[in-house]
Amino acid sequence: MQTKDIHLGVRLDTIMRKKSRRLKEADKSGKQEDCCALCRCSDDDPALFGEKVKLEEHKFSVHYFCLLTSSGVYQRGEENEGVFGFLVDDIKQEIRRAARMTCYGCKKKGACVGCNVSSCRKVVHFPCGRKLMFITQYNEIFPSYCQDHSPTQSLCVDSDFSLPQSCSICLDSIEPVLSYSVLKCPSCHGSWFHRDCVQHQAHSAGLFFFRCTLCNNKENFQQEMVRMGIYIPERDASWELEANAYSELLEVYNHCDSVICLCNEGRTYSKKGWFEVIRCCLCGSRGTHRKCSDLKLNTTDWACIDCINATDGKASLVASPQSGQKRSLLSKRHLTPLTSPLGCKRPCTRVRPDSPEELLRSLLSHPSPVSAQVEVHRDQALSAGLDLVRRTNFDPTHSLSVRFKDEQHLTLPSTHRTGDATRKYFLDLLMQQIQNSVVFEGPSGSKNLALDSQALREDLYFDIGSLLALCLVHGGPPIGFFSHGLYQCLFNYPANCPLSLNHMTPETHFTQQVHRIAAAESLDELKEVMKASWEFLELAGCNRPVTSLDERETLVEDLVSFTMITRMQLPLQRLREGLHTLGVFDQVQLFPSVFFGVFCDARETMTADTLDRLFTMNFSEQQETRNLETPIVSFWRHFLLECEVGRSSISLHDVLHFVTGADELPAVGLCPPPSISFLHHVRLEEQMENAVEWWDDGLFPQCKPATNHLLLPVTSTYKAFKSSMEQAISHHMHLFPSGS
Repeated sequence: MQTKDIHLGVRLDTIMRKKSRRLKEADKSGKQEDCCALCRCSDDDPALFGEKVKLEEHKFSVHYFCLLTSSGVYQRGEENEGVFGFLVDDIKQEIRRAARMTCYGCKKKGACVGCNVSSCRKVVHFPCGRKLMFITQYNEIFPSYCQDHSPTQSLCVDSDFSLPQSCSICLDSIEPVLSYSVLKCPSCHGSWFHRDCVQHQAHSAGLFFFRCTLCNNKENFQQEMVRMGIYIPERDASWELEANAYSELLEVYNHCDSVICLCNEGRTYSKKGWFEVIRCCLCGSRGTHRKCSDLKLNTTDWACIDCINATDGKASLVASPQSGQKRSLLSKRHLTPLTSPLGCKRPCTRVRPDSPEELLRSLLSHPSPVSAQVEVHRDQALSAGLDLVRRTNFDPTHSLSVRFKDEQHLTLPSTHRTGDATRKYFLDLLMQQIQNSVVFEGPSGSKNLALDSQALREDLYFDIGSLLALCLVHGGPPIGFFSHGLYQCLFNYPANCPLSLNHMTPETHFTQQVHRIAAAESLDELKEVMKASWEFLELAGCNRPVTSLDERETLVEDLVSFTMITRMQLPLQRLREGLHTLGVFDQVQLFPSVFFGVFCDARETMTADTLDRLFTMNFSEQQETRNLETPIVSFWRHFLLECEVGRSSISLHDVLHFVTGADELPAVGLCPPPSISFLHHVRLEEQMENAVEWWDDGLFPQCKPATNHLLLPVTSTYKAFKSSMEQAISHHMHLFPSGS
């Protein structure tokens, strides 16, 4: 019995030892499956090692970067096959190959990353390579280089180390010495980065948002970082991929903050009418029911008490369907929303991108029935326009109703003093006076912005921008007097072209100084001119020593950029914000080539064909009358040709002025479209019977500028037609000279 107990105890002990051995082997096998089959490392940091993929069926895991950097495996499959295109059989073969190779760093088997220099025999695990300062370039064949053969960066001679240096990402102090762990942006002189910080930023930002955190350069920075071994994933930023990451931005403030809320349904109730919650037009973080703040039923612009106090009660909104800007210089400036390169959605428009008239017309497709009263004293159109846009209740969608106070000084005849003709005359006069205002300088037809301190104090640049947008959309003439340099400064067209000396305003003191520097033919002459202009150079930040004549071009380019852009930064910004009125700036920015002719060189030569195509012919319904009208169309076109070539005392501009009251075609086009009907003889009996009073019974052309309608006389000969046209138009031009 005792012997049997002893044998039973031995058997139990043997079973327990075997079970313990099996558990240890299973635990060891599980740990091996968690470790990368190539580098034998279990770390799981996607930014440093890439994504770790576990293949359950084949009982091993592998890092994505280990596959990319391995010397003997390539992506032979599709992206959805194996591990991102690396086939499982190829991975197993690479594991067997690496098992025969010893790592240069840890001296263990499994090394798979070799130096790309053929004479170098160093082979490492990927994590060991990071410790030994290996650099892998993640492009094309993914070459890796050991510390002896890896690429390096060089310092710019202008780098300044006088200030304490810090990593531009983590902001920790950093020693400004280029090394494997310290990198620098190639485009700016003040950025230093830890390698790990750059790699984590690249992993988070992705290809479309990864850029220098200091100078915002993207192209050069990415190329340099790839060269120095930073992996940039080809995807959108991680914050863009997170589901519902910005859902709170879609929520609008919907709460009545009035001291006493009169709504029985509560402060969060909002329904169209008196109890609709309208938000502060300045901050958007306060609201009120119309009834609770004693507002009108159609009120949409309301400012909370905090914003009114913050702006001293002077802030007002330039209301428009597309955008709004504040009038105060201290107000928050218009911010253009950044768009992602992956999905850049632009406003859709049904108009053709080659038609500035239709693009401008679309900005005011539904004009307000309310009219804004404009009173002009004598011919002071600019003063009246400034008074209009500076009103606290100014709404650019309102139609303009113009009245001249001192009409004895107005050359507009009484027969043409209708609302539409007066408005056209006012807009023509306004555009001329804007061109000659203190905010512009240079020759006529090629104006640059002028720097005027009083205009800045009065915020005149913003007001001029608003007036220009107002003129374009409300039927005024094209601007036409912007220089090519000013248009490029405002809208970057042509894109990314540096400004030259020819873009500067002629005959100014700054231009003459830059001309003298550009004309220097020797190094000594260049130094002499720079010495004479040291105050200008000091102001521009260009008072630097020159060692060769080759530096002259760079110096001139810097001076031009300072004079036209840096020095004019605030005037340009305020003019842009003014042009946002009615969404004009946004449309021009979308189609800068289309609008180039509206802002620059707008006065194109008018031809007979251009003028004829503006009109629509309205023939009579009776065939007998139509037969009489058909030859008049030929008379009309022949008359226009004679006006074009100078065989008539009347010009094409005189004809346009006679019909529409405009000296040139408005930027938005003629509205309503011009039309032509025909004037027949009316017998005295018919005139009395039908009470015909509007048209004379003489055979002279009649016009109605309010509707852009022309009535051509029906005559038997071209000679009679031409004579009647010339007499009527000459009489009109005598009463109302063009361009007056």
